[in-house]
Amino acid sequence: MSEQPEGSIVRATLRALAEPRRLLPILLVSAPLVAAQTRFSHEPLAPHLGVLMCLLAVGVAPVSYRVLFPEGLDLSHGGVRLLLYGTVGSGVVLMSGFVLPKLLGMGPTFLTQPTNLAVCNALFLVSGWGLGRDIGFEETLARERARAARFALEAEQAQLLALRSHLDPHFLFNTLNAIAEWCREDGAVAEAAVLRLSTMLRSVLAGVRKATWPLAQELELMRTLFDLHLLRDPELFQLTLDLPDEARAVDLPVPPLVLLPLAENAVKHGPAAGHRGPVSLRVHARDAEVEVALENPGASKGPREGSAGLPTVERRLALAYGGKARLALTSAEGRTRVTVTLPRTGPLPGVLT
Repeated sequence: MSEQPEGSIVRATLRALAEPRRLLPILLVSAPLVAAQTRFSHEPLAPHLGVLMCLLAVGVAPVSYRVLFPEGLDLSHGGVRLLLYGTVGSGVVLMSGFVLPKLLGMGPTFLTQPTNLAVCNALFLVSGWGLGRDIGFEETLARERARAARFALEAEQAQLLALRSHLDPHFLFNTLNAIAEWCREDGAVAEAAVLRLSTMLRSVLAGVRKATWPLAQELELMRTLFDLHLLRDPELFQLTLDLPDEARAVDLPVPPLVLLPLAENAVKHGPAAGHRGPVSLRVHARDAEVEVALENPGASKGPREGSAGLPTVERRLALAYGGKARLALTSAEGRTRVTVTLPRTGPLPGVLT
């Protein structure tokens, strides 16, 4: 762990000392000392001197400790820094409790008695060590928490990067097998399927490398997926598309491949599972939001344990939009509807999803 610049340590320490959870105990310790200095001294300037000595102890001791021991108490230098720390403490106490009263012509006070000066010196060293150590531990804990949060975010993003390129392997295998059969039976259909599959895979690979792309590109990828299914079985379902004419709606930036799992699920758990009927994809633009709704035949029982479709989409939306995007799954009258509501503001900047 690298050392912070000295100026940074001083500013950070002073800010930490001003926090209520430290300031209150400091006041609780300083107030009795100043009260004793006032009560047992006949010198008019005694209260002011008591306040000054407390301020110097609180302000100088933790700062000097942290400057000399930025990584905590370390005797690897042969105790030279510890000696310097003791010298600073003794110097501050003697200057404020002995030299300054002499220069001001002050009489004896409670805190400037030789025995009490020794006690003040010990309090200076101990308070500097305690407060400096506490501030150092707090900063280390904050850094480790930030580091852990960063690693967790990086791990989540790495997982999402892997998942966002997810394409149902069974669908790919079945499509390739169908293409092999079409090559013998219908070359034109086989050629069309190869071209569509090539276009789709090219889009998937392009999407993995991008942070965002237009909603129109996402919708086109979903359309290609549906077309491939229909090439394999034209009677599998009837596709209905309802897209807005407003260019601003379909130009909306979205995380690449975020809606593709929904299209896969619509076919896989609908027509491909024996539930024949229409599949519809509708996009509705509102003032501040764009709603994408996908319906398929077959009643949904919710995400299955271990499934990667809806949970992945939900995690990606939450990460990309900071909770402002919504996903809703409803099932009624033998049909399933998944609705994704996206804010027009787009994904958060700097978030790779």
